[in-house]
Amino acid sequence: MEIKELVLKTLKESPEPLKPRDIALKANVDKKDVDKAIKELKKENLIISPKRCYYAAR
Repeated sequence: MEIKELVLKTLKESPEPLKPRDIALKANVDKKDVDKAIKELKKENLIISPKRCYYAAR
């Protein structure tokens, strides 16, 4: 599974918004990769940031 898909899946399964570090821990991937995936997912309008440094799936 691609990192982007993994990040989106992790966010969809979470009941509350997550920080990139928490996403990395839950998905068992490097935080740098999570940061890149978040940037791409935001461009694609698949995730939102309800508050600073927290992310959630649309």
